[in-house]
Amino acid sequence: MPHAQVLIYDGFDELDAIAPFEVLSAAGFDCELVVLAGEHDPGAPVTATHGLRVLPDGELAAAPDVLLVPGGGWAARAAAGTWAEHERGVLPAAIAARHAAGSVIASVCTGAMLLARAGLLEGRPAVTHRIALADLAAAGADIRPHERVVDDGDVVTGGGVTSGLDVALRLVERFSGPDAARFGALRMEYVPQAVAAGG
Repeated sequence: MPHAQVLIYDGFDELDAIAPFEVLSAAGFDCELVVLAGEHDPGAPVTATHGLRVLPDGELAAAPDVLLVPGGGWAARAAAGTWAEHERGVLPAAIAARHAAGSVIASVCTGAMLLARAGLLEGRPAVTHRIALADLAAAGADIRPHERVVDDGDVVTGGGVTSGLDVALRLVERFSGPDAARFGALRMEYVPQAVAAGG
């Protein structure tokens, strides 16, 4: 049973996190919504972009099998959200540490900007929401603007908000096989989009 954690923080986008959580949980992953120790009290709710308050399951582990990073609020340049976390650099440093420990790192939407800040996308194929493609390119990524999901092995990035479904199904396929991914899509009555391989 793969251990997957979805890293949430004030200002994360609800669908970026909750859609992959449902897909991975339904596929049998041990999936949790977590916060970074020292950054947020795990006993207190996290407030998402549109006001949803989520009580985290616990704290980010040292090396989950999968760490999924949602985006949220990049364009607003708000005090809470992806932009704020990008500028502070604390979450990106934690993401880099989990990557170094062997976790597969995935992002949805502008969560890719936190991966870029972590130094994981330099010269690598990646995608994010169209509003942040120029920023991702400026950060050194080899952007793939027409792709829905880019799988570059130890790093998987998704485009806009709903790409989280496809990112999660890709992870299910990788860890549990294509039949499990097809069953997951069928259960949701969802037609998966194509995934581009890195390179």
